[in-house]
Amino acid sequence: MFTLEQFQRTYDTVTTPVKINGQTIRLFTPASIDRFINPDDVMDNFPLWAKLWEASGVLAGYLAGMPPDPTKTMLEIGCGLGVVGIAAAKAGHRITMTELNPDALNFARANALANDCPEIAIERLDWNAPQLEGRFDTIVGSETVYKAEDIDGLEAMFDRYLNPGGTIILAEGVRRTGVDFWDRMRDRYDVKARRQTLRSNQGTMNLVLFQLQRRADR
Repeated sequence: MFTLEQFQRTYDTVTTPVKINGQTIRLFTPASIDRFINPDDVMDNFPLWAKLWEASGVLAGYLAGMPPDPTKTMLEIGCGLGVVGIAAAKAGHRITMTELNPDALNFARANALANDCPEIAIERLDWNAPQLEGRFDTIVGSETVYKAEDIDGLEAMFDRYLNPGGTIILAEGVRRTGVDFWDRMRDRYDVKARRQTLRSNQGTMNLVLFQLQRRADR
């Protein structure tokens, strides 16, 4: 059985507060990512999950402000540290958080417990060989359309897990991979996009919140 005590004995962490729509979520984050990096090949499974992505904050805020429906189910892909899923659960959504990396899964589990969300289902999901059971009314994710080689697996996964008439909500940075993906998805989904600009002392970042509505006849 997974416990916070076991987690804290295993990992060296710092606690990072994240404010979502006025509510603070406190996340365990790695004190250092060195232990998660392959010294022989730095880019081999680089721990992208360990970063608090700006797009995750945008998606978390959107879901936290979306009225929950207790009859609907939600799947998060690539949950990372868990901020999106936790914000959604606190807003009343029935969400299942998923990741592939075992360390990422442990951080997501710990953060769910630390934020009083023990009811969140947290499961392993390989986009290219999915074994998760069931279908969902909504699929959400942030910075998922990151690499061109993931597009085939993402499209197949959406086909497998999204209910007819279901919705996909993704927050993404502006990049060519995303444009190619959305153009491809328009054949079977109604696609809406809303650009959001984030400003900070570090500069300006443009993000896009995509909503894809699956046509009921597909």
